[in-house]
Amino acid sequence: MKLEVERLTAEPRSFAYEEGRAWWRARMPREASLPREVAEPFRVSGIAYRGGDSEEIILEGTITGAFELECARCLARYRHGLREPFRFVLEPAGLRTPAEPEAAGALVRDGMCLADEVELGWYRGTEIQLDSVCLEMISLALPVKPLCREECAGLCPRCGADRNDTPCNCAETAPNSPFAVLAALRGERGAD
Repeated sequence: MKLEVERLTAEPRSFAYEEGRAWWRARMPREASLPREVAEPFRVSGIAYRGGDSEEIILEGTITGAFELECARCLARYRHGLREPFRFVLEPAGLRTPAEPEAAGALVRDGMCLADEVELGWYRGTEIQLDSVCLEMISLALPVKPLCREECAGLCPRCGADRNDTPCNCAETAPNSPFAVLAALRGERGAD
């Protein structure tokens, strides 16, 4: 997924890319706890154009796709759709080098890097590779605690029954708190 800088003018130029499982697996960090099952290819589409001073480049668009995730409460597999809009304003880097080594590496490798404010960044060279920034946006859009639905009741901690399908008759027990001893002491004092 790349854009040629020389071909961009003040007139918006559309772009569209589609990447599937192989793209995700090839770029996904091995140690990351990111999902591996892509349910629907990623589609990156939008427009790119030169800004007001004709040096800055503006990228606007959307990333869509879907993953097969496992619910953190009931362990059911479900499809999690993804739709992330983006807008980047990139200025020419010139002789500047970002202070962070990761950003400096991205500028050399991808022809662009983003600043602390994700909407702003710099570019250098004749091509801008979008793979890394798309991977980052997808990773940040994934839920930390995936849920098949917000009201998911989860599994019973005693018998393992899926509470979404059948109610179980297990007695609810209070969690064993480290402060239970203090509560017992407090109760003894109240009796004195």
